[in-house]
Amino acid sequence: MHPAERHADKGVPVLSPRNILVTGGAGGIGQGIAQAFIDAGDRVHLVDLNAEAVTAAAAKLGTQARAIPLDITDESAVAAAFAAFEDTPIDVLVNNAGILSVHGTVVELDATAYRSILDVNVVGTFIVTQAFAKHRVSAGGGGAIVNISSIGGRQPTPGMGAYESSKAAVDSVTRWSAIELAEHGIRVNAVAPGPVLTPMLQQGMPEGSAERAAWANRIPLGDLAQVHNIAPAVFFLASPGAAHITGVCLPVDGGQLLT
Repeated sequence: MHPAERHADKGVPVLSPRNILVTGGAGGIGQGIAQAFIDAGDRVHLVDLNAEAVTAAAAKLGTQARAIPLDITDESAVAAAFAAFEDTPIDVLVNNAGILSVHGTVVELDATAYRSILDVNVVGTFIVTQAFAKHRVSAGGGGAIVNISSIGGRQPTPGMGAYESSKAAVDSVTRWSAIELAEHGIRVNAVAPGPVLTPMLQQGMPEGSAERAAWANRIPLGDLAQVHNIAPAVFFLASPGAAHITGVCLPVDGGQLLT
């Protein structure tokens, strides 16, 4: 039961719904995470660079969702976005935004392409984390951050090193933030999925395809994750039930890291 659903007559204080900010909110995983919080009675603010897509995503999710078109690599714009929440602070940040835009081997990958993925996945995550931390400290502390990492940060796949090294950096940012923000009561954790069957991935690897079968064969539980497999882990790490957990990166990978 979500805190907002508890009743004072049972000896538990009634708490207001939380304000949740989800970056990369126009994508499949972002929408799935947002839906989990909305189902629990929370209000969700979807951030995405694609204004049209994030507006459509918020409309689809209903009145408890709001769209915020925003470039997470723009430090001034991110600071301004958080300033708008001075009277209604954000309680939970989900750093879900990330790109898998380039592939290439160590000897082939262009450095400019590598920098482009680091700018979004690492620097963007840092910028939003820093803005949220300042926002929460000004509000008196508390709150939670959940970063979306990847098991690729620990298990390499040839040709995907740019993305995977960016996610290894996200794991490091998670631990760094957790140790420094603990004194303010701000918890920082991460969820590390394996491959997730978002609508985009399903188009590229449809059921029955050789590519899909190759990935599934790497996973002890037998298939790639669905979006709804990821959201509960994010929700838990942002919940009071995880009040004594910080600095953790939780794999949600069907056991792929075991192989």
